[in-house]
Amino acid sequence: MASDDSEKTKGTKAGFFGRLFGRGEVSPQSEPAPSPPVEAVPEVVVEPAAPETAAPDVLMVPEPVTVAVEPVPEAPRLSWWDRLRTGLSRSSASIGQGIADVFTKRKLDAAMLDELEDILIQADLGVVMATRIRDAVGKGRFDKDIDPQEVKQVLAREIEAVLTPVAVPLTIMPGKKPFVILVVGVNGSGKTTTIGKLATNFAREGKKVVLAAGDTFRAAAIEQLQIWGDRIGASVVARPQGADAAGLAFDAIREASESGADVLLMDTAGRLQNRTELMAELEKIVRVMKKVDADAPHAVLLVLDATVGQNALSQVEIFHRVAGVTGLVMTKLDGTARGGILVAIAEKFAMPVHFIGVGEGAEDLEPFAASDFARAIAGLDA
Repeated sequence: MASDDSEKTKGTKAGFFGRLFGRGEVSPQSEPAPSPPVEAVPEVVVEPAAPETAAPDVLMVPEPVTVAVEPVPEAPRLSWWDRLRTGLSRSSASIGQGIADVFTKRKLDAAMLDELEDILIQADLGVVMATRIRDAVGKGRFDKDIDPQEVKQVLAREIEAVLTPVAVPLTIMPGKKPFVILVVGVNGSGKTTTIGKLATNFAREGKKVVLAAGDTFRAAAIEQLQIWGDRIGASVVARPQGADAAGLAFDAIREASESGADVLLMDTAGRLQNRTELMAELEKIVRVMKKVDADAPHAVLLVLDATVGQNALSQVEIFHRVAGVTGLVMTKLDGTARGGILVAIAEKFAMPVHFIGVGEGAEDLEPFAASDFARAIAGLDA
C-alpha cells in the first residue's frame, strides 16, 4: 500500500508540473482535448509588380567637362625707344602742343618766335637754350610759311648739338683696381637703386663687384643694398645704422682691394645741397678715401631726379664743388619728368651724362644717347 501511495503521489506531482510547464506525463484518467478543425486557406496568386519609374536612389552626376584655357600672353616689353619716348612724354607733349598752337598757317614773325621761346623756357630747357633754338627757327624764314613739324626738326637738331659732346660712356680704367665709384645726390633721387643697376651690369660683364652701404642713416638703404648684393653675388661692406660713413669708406676700399675686386660702388646718404653740415660730411668721405688711394674716388656720379626741374642746376653746381662730380645719371624719366632740364644742364656745365633711367629694372638704365633723347623730347619718331 505504501508503494501504491508513493506511485500515486509521483503521478500527481508529474501531472501538476506537466500542466504548469506544458510538458511531462499526462494523467491516464484525463484524455487530451480534441484539436479544433483547421480551415483551408485559399491560394493567393500575386501578380508581378510593374517596374517602378521613380528616381534611383543614387544621384547620377555628369562627368566634368574639361575646358582648355589658353594662357594669357604677357604684354610685350616696350623697346628702349618707346620707353624713352614715354618717359619724356610730359615734356614732349607740352612742347609739341605749344608749337602746334603757335605755328598755324600764317607767315613767321617775331611774335611767333617770342611765343616759342616762352614755351621752351617753361619746358625747363633754360633761357640760353631757348634763345638759341628761337634764332635757329627764325633764320632765313621770316615772312615765310613754316609748319609745326619743321619747327620740331630744328628743335631736335639744336638739342642734339648740345647733348652730343656730353654723351660720354662710363669707362672703368683697367689700371685702377678696384675702380672706386662714389654715388651722391639728394634725398630720394634713386642713388641706391642706381648702384644696384650698375652693379648688375658690371657683374654681367664678368667684373667682380663690391658694394659699400655708405648710407648709414637709413637701415632700409643698408638692407636694400644687401639685397642687391645677394642677387648678383657681390659682397657688401656694411656697418650698423648710425656708423661713421667716412670710416666705412676707408674699410671698404681696403676690403675691396684685398679681395681683388674690379669695382667698388659706394652709396652715400641723401643730403640737400643747401645743408652745409651735410655737405661737409660728404667732403670728409672723399678726403678719407684719398688716405687709402690718392686717386680715389675714380668717378663721382651725381644722380639727378628728372622730376625736380630747375633745382637740378643748383645740385650739379654744389655737389661738383664739394665732391668733384665727374658724371651724371638722370633717373625717373617715367612720364612725369621734366626732362628738358638735362638740356639746360648740358648747355651750362658741359658735364658728362653717362646714363638715364626709365624704370626700376636693371635693364631700365641705359647709356645716354644724344640723338634718341633729342628726338624723343621734340616729339619726333626714331
